[in-house]
Amino acid sequence: MIIDVHGHYTTAPAALGAWRELQIAALKEPGKAPKASDLRISDDELRESIESNQLRLMRERGSDLTIFSPRASFMAHHIGDFNTSSTWAAICNELCYRVAQLFPDHFIPAAMLPQSPGVDPATCIPELVKCVEQYGNVGINLNPDPSGGHWTSPPLSDRHWYPLYEKMVEYDIPAMIHVSTSCNTCFHTTGAHYLNADTTAFMQCLTSELFKDFPTLKFLIPHGGGAVPYHWGRFRGLAQELKKPLLSEHLLNNIFFDTCVYHQPGIDLLTKVIPVKNILFASEMIGAVRGIDPETGHYYDDTKRYVAATANLTDEERHLVYEGNARRVFPRLDAALKQKGK
Repeated sequence: MIIDVHGHYTTAPAALGAWRELQIAALKEPGKAPKASDLRISDDELRESIESNQLRLMRERGSDLTIFSPRASFMAHHIGDFNTSSTWAAICNELCYRVAQLFPDHFIPAAMLPQSPGVDPATCIPELVKCVEQYGNVGINLNPDPSGGHWTSPPLSDRHWYPLYEKMVEYDIPAMIHVSTSCNTCFHTTGAHYLNADTTAFMQCLTSELFKDFPTLKFLIPHGGGAVPYHWGRFRGLAQELKKPLLSEHLLNNIFFDTCVYHQPGIDLLTKVIPVKNILFASEMIGAVRGIDPETGHYYDDTKRYVAATANLTDEERHLVYEGNARRVFPRLDAALKQKGK
């Protein structure tokens, strides 16, 4: 199988965005806040939004199953308060669940959390529990910066986050470390903020002893790890100066990287520097970079082409990147596939 571990519902029907605009407008006039029940999206609308977009491209590009979560830039945890985020997360998570029910062979859900700046992450646990136990979610997206580019939260190594980690370990469920929209004009959302956050999250783990406290906790750092593979020598050297173990022992039993890297040299570097067991196939297609590369004539986010073409992987290693590693890092995904005889 070709399992894409990084998909977002970027093509949701327009009614979802319209409802969100009403919710945001009502922050100034609370009496006008829309109810969740006011949003009505039919199964036919969901089917059309998927069949003409994600599913069409999956078939064209040769991928089989996508771990599907709400649109990252829509999470916007910095807007409103916890109740705002809680209502919004529940709506978005339910839509991804419905997509997975409509297309069970092609999509399986992962959840956004109702995070809010300055609010205890433990408040996210009920939504996490619901999504795992009722919706069959196999992963979550964890935003290390709910403030939207101002970084007001403690680092991921801080005990602030431990209630969530305890629940993740209980469910044996990984988190993709994924920020949302930047409201800081210094940081372009997809070109800077996302990649900054990937790098920052890795460094927060490197300087800590987080995985001594949670030896089975798993983080997936997307977008190829931001700057991490390109500056692997820097991180190895910093770990050495800090008297940390080798990165293979210190972090690589718990941290993994995806292949959302949009050119061949990038994938070549990733697969040369990072151990194969730590790389999971992903595309984030119909996401941040949607155009066609004039140098190749193919879409930038058609990442399967790069993985197939790199000389750094054997066929057996490619299988690990495409399927084997995802089933190991996402045990609930593996169990769901086995239940279907896959």
